[in-house]
Order: sequence, then C-alpha cells, then structure tokens
Amino acid sequence: MRPTRRLWAILSLVPVLALSAVVLSRPSVLFGAAMVGTWALVRQARFLATARRTARELAVHREPERWTLRTGESTSITIAGSLERPVPLAISFSPGLPTAATTDDEIEPDLTLEPGETQVTATATVDWPVAGRHQFRPVTVRVTDGWFRTSFPTGSSPAVTVQPRTPQNVHVGAGGDQAVSPYGEHTGGQIGSGIEPAELREYLPGDTMDQIDWKATARQGTTYVRDTQSETDRQTMLVVDARSTLAAGTPGETKLDYAREVALTTVDAARELADPLGLVIVDDDGIRSQFDPTASTAGYATIRRRVFDLETDDSSPTSRSGSGSLAHRTPVRLGDASRGQGFPLAGDDPFSATLRPYLEFQTSGDTRVQTNSLAQAVGTTITNRDRRVFAVVVTDDEHRTDLLETVRHLRSRNNDVLVLLTPTVLYERGGLGDLERAYERYVEFEDFRRTLSRIDRVHALEVGPGDRLDSVLSVGRERGVRQ
Repeated sequence: MRPTRRLWAILSLVPVLALSAVVLSRPSVLFGAAMVGTWALVRQARFLATARRTARELAVHREPERWTLRTGESTSITIAGSLERPVPLAISFSPGLPTAATTDDEIEPDLTLEPGETQVTATATVDWPVAGRHQFRPVTVRVTDGWFRTSFPTGSSPAVTVQPRTPQNVHVGAGGDQAVSPYGEHTGGQIGSGIEPAELREYLPGDTMDQIDWKATARQGTTYVRDTQSETDRQTMLVVDARSTLAAGTPGETKLDYAREVALTTVDAARELADPLGLVIVDDDGIRSQFDPTASTAGYATIRRRVFDLETDDSSPTSRSGSGSLAHRTPVRLGDASRGQGFPLAGDDPFSATLRPYLEFQTSGDTRVQTNSLAQAVGTTITNRDRRVFAVVVTDDEHRTDLLETVRHLRSRNNDVLVLLTPTVLYERGGLGDLERAYERYVEFEDFRRTLSRIDRVHALEVGPGDRLDSVLSVGRERGVRQ
C-alpha cells in the first residue's frame, strides 16, 4: 500500500503546522496537525479493510479465443472483472500478457471498474509472432480511493501454444495411400553371412552346420541350406529442387516447405543407417550447392543444416517463422569464411584441430555450376560417378519432360531412384475452389507418377498436405472411382 500524491500534499501540512505551533507558541495549531495525522490513519484503515474485501469478492476471468495458434496468427483475448457488491474504490486490471505477445489495442486503460460499478469487460486482439509455449502472468489488480493505492495478483497463469508455420499432416505415398517407409533399410544384393533370408538350396561340401535349415531338410528328405543376405550401407545422393516453381503455396506450407520436410527425413534416415550421403541443390540458375557423399557426423550435420535453411529464389527475405521483424540470414560456411579470411587452420593448435574435420568435409560446397535443367544438373554431379548410388530426387511436377530425362539419366548408370513429387494442384491458392477440376488435375498427375514408377527400379511418390489430398480424392469416391 502506498499513499497517492494527493495524500502527500495533505500530509505535508503536518510538519508545517507543528513548526508553526512551536514558533508562534500556539498549542491549538499543534492540535490541528494531530487531527490531520489521525484523519490519515483512519483513511488508511478504511482503505485496507475495503481493499481486503475487494480482493475476496472480486472475480476476474481471462480467456483467449484459441489456446493453440501458429506463428503470425492473431487471437482475441477477453478479460472481465465483477464484484458481488459495489465498493468505493476505483479498480483497474493489467491483463498479464506474455512477453512474446504484441497488441495495438490498449486493454489496461479501458478496463477499469469505477466506484459503485460491479462489472466490466474488455477485448483486445493479440498477435503471436514467436513460436513456443507462452505463459500468461497473473492478472494484476490495482485499487485506489484517491488517497491510497495498492495492487495484488489474482487468477491462474494459463499458457498459449504457438506452433511454427511448418507443413502439417505431411502425406507421402501413392494414389492417396500412405507409404510406410520411402527410404527404408536395404541389402547389398550379396549372398553370405547376414540376418535376412535370401534363398534355399541343397547342401554343398564346405557348408557349415549352422547354415542347415532343419525344417526344410525334414520336409524335403535331403539336406538343405538357407543362405542369408547381408545388409550393407549404400551411397545416397539427395537432389533437392529449389527452383521458383516450388515457391507455390501459402506461407509455411509451400511446395518447398513440404519438400524440405521429406528431405530432412531422408537425411535423418541415412544418418541412422550410417549410409554415406551427398547433396545437390538446384535452382533457376543451376547447381546452387553440392556435397560429395560422406558418413561423418560433421557431414550429416552440414547437409541437414543446408537443407533446413533452404529457400527458393522467390522466397521473401523474412524468416520461415513468419515474423516480419526477423531478417533472413544467409548461412555462411566455415570453409568459405576460413578461405576468404585466411584463417591458419593448418596448425596443431586445439582450435585448428577442432575445426579442420568440419572444413575438410566440404569438397564442393557452394561452388555454383550453370545448368539449364534438372537433368543436366544430375548429369553433371551424379551420372558421371563410378559407383552406383541411391538417388532421391525431391521436386514438383511442373517440369515433367525434364524430370523424365533426369530419371533416365540416373537409370542409365544402373542407379536406384526415388522420386518425391509435390503435386501443383495441392498447393495453388484457391486451387481447391473447384474440386471437380482439381480431381481431374490430380488424375493427370497420378498418371505421370505411375509413368515414372513403371520405369525399372524407379519408385515415385507424392508429397503434400494430407487434408487437401483427402478433399480432392473425395470427388473420386463420390464418382465411385477406386484409387
């Protein structure tokens, strides 16, 4: 509890009256000073009693319109206060918004219970530019009678969850059916020791006892051996298309946003299986970045970071979080920085020894190579390799002839190919306004996807928002078409 300026002005009379009583030898003036002090103490006691009753009887309700949002979205927050009976105090409320919340509305000056009132309500629109779990502070209640003032917290501290604008309900599959594992484990195609059954054959001299399949031997009446197929790692080349056509879609849910998600999944899968992984990023001007296959921890981390930071040529300079206040920062490779600044990393000091493995990994990095198509980029970076690779191509369906040529280039060197396609019809703004037309376009896309999958050792899958795909496929179900 604190006195107001108004009370301090009155209390300033006390020393003046007391001094006057001494100087003028007038005891009656001293009595006046005592009366002012007594009056102030009585006002204080009455204020404390009323403030305590107000704290007991006051009910404060604060609730956002939604508890779960996405970055950049807004929601209204209503705060209401009510009393069982009027009090001779002015009551104001501070809503206790989280630090990350922003609003152009002024809630606090408008939310005041004047003396004699019993109810007040105010609503404000709050923006949420930062992802995370944001907890409200308790509502701060301030009461005053004009002479004294005090404040106290009340209410709970709920939290609003703000999710980043990343693809939701990511579907990877074929014809609307979800794929179990597009990457998956793999075998080396070689017969020998291992854990995967490969083939059953008759016993030959030199086979060991533990190779005998006793069940098959009992059934066939002669000794049979079960060979196993050994698992192995494989070189994976991840090709990500970052051309301007992949900028189609709403913020946070563009083709590239979905392509980035499946590309990151591929990176994680390769790391878990200890497969050497390389990366090629292609944009409108050619090859933006390329990294030779690596199985090092630093290599996986660098490739994952490069995919995570990926933007199309048409991307806005703001960050993907949706906050316009955060400028996009182009990632700088340590290798480039060291070469440009002449850092002496060839020494034996701890600093050089720590950074050297990360810099030596980058064999190609951001050296740009001019190409006119995805097929030419793949031909430059992959098909001239001596070793077979597993090529994962993440792109859209806008350049179909170019994509077919790309796949044929890869297959010409006996490479296995996985194509992850983002169908344009699922990303265009307003593209689902006419579901009948959208379904026809999806059928055209599905025909193209099946054309790719019919190529030997090529697997093509669709990547997109599952809810939008379900809306399109509902037209086919209504027509009685089996997908």
